[in-house]
Amino acid sequence: MSNFDLIKSRDEEYVVHSYGRFPVALTEGKNALCRDADGREYVDFTSGIGVNSLGFCDQGWIAAVTAQLSKLQHVSNLYYTEPCGLLAEQLCLRTGMKKVFFANGGAEANEGAIKAARKYSFDRYGAGRSKIVTLKNSFHGRTVTTLSATGQDVFHNYFFPFTEGFEFCGAGDFDTLEKLCREGVCAVMIELIQGEGGVLPVDPGFVKKVSELCRKKDILLVIDEVQTGMGRTGSLFCFEQYGITPDIVTAAKGIGGGLPLAAVLFGEKTEGVFGPGDHATTFGANPVACAGGLEVIKRLDGDFLKEVKAKGEYIAEKVKKMPHVTGTAGMGLMIGIALEEGVKAVQVVSAGIEEGVLLLTAKDKVRLLPPLTVTYAEIDRGLEALEKALEKC
Repeated sequence: MSNFDLIKSRDEEYVVHSYGRFPVALTEGKNALCRDADGREYVDFTSGIGVNSLGFCDQGWIAAVTAQLSKLQHVSNLYYTEPCGLLAEQLCLRTGMKKVFFANGGAEANEGAIKAARKYSFDRYGAGRSKIVTLKNSFHGRTVTTLSATGQDVFHNYFFPFTEGFEFCGAGDFDTLEKLCREGVCAVMIELIQGEGGVLPVDPGFVKKVSELCRKKDILLVIDEVQTGMGRTGSLFCFEQYGITPDIVTAAKGIGGGLPLAAVLFGEKTEGVFGPGDHATTFGANPVACAGGLEVIKRLDGDFLKEVKAKGEYIAEKVKKMPHVTGTAGMGLMIGIALEEGVKAVQVVSAGIEEGVLLLTAKDKVRLLPPLTVTYAEIDRGLEALEKALEKC
């Protein structure tokens, strides 16, 4: 039995089958390269679905995490720790936001944002103003409440009853959104690029109108940057490129560089919404995860972010010339590849594995989320494998 077969058989016997795994068992990696259990090497264009922002086993990140591990691994939020405050300070100074709540993952961060939006409205206006408008084709998480906030019917099944209080409109359909915001609405919650929905950037003009409407009606603007945040699109947060000032921003995935970490950032309106006991999580602001996050944000300076944009443009231009590709979408190193009719994204991903590149899907598109540190040599190697995979499909 091969190393892979042993790992797979154990997994299938003891792990819940809630994931559609590809036939690869990864064991080690460095930056955008990794090896499987049988020693085969791949270029990783997934970064753990956008989590490994500095790639595999970055030396600076390892040093920061290891140094903290030798001091304290966990103490709970009943006490202060230095990494928590230092990371919150950097997030606020870099964004103009005022306060941060740390969580463990994207769905949990979005749950915190939803709770904060409803409490803000309750504190100011009393009960009955609790609806939240989100966009059709959105994705906000897999808890019961964040599934309820997700604007895709495919997710609204099995787990009844879902949390009530969500309304949906199409991205760009401002007239419908304005009508939905006439009564009982406390927040509008949007992704600026619909990641799981197909890597679809939302029109900046629509976003500007939504921002102005929210400000006029004292409706909170919540921006879900779970996938787009922390340098992924070529700015620290994607909302900076849209020229808006959100009331709440959520972040996760790449913020910890590979450790479970998420954040809810609060603006001037919302910084005082939560008091002791209103919201909590046992592992939030874990000092080791925050130490990793500090190393990540330290690296995301202006020159680094310019490189993210340049690498994204380089990849997109190369990909557009490949077989079966009809176009690309996205920003920075968040790229969706549209395919000719009849060519299935999952087939391209499977063929990519055979050619030595790891890819993602996003509905009917192939999705690329390479590490932000990916080198041009790694990009070229991965693109060569991608082109061969496309030729097979």
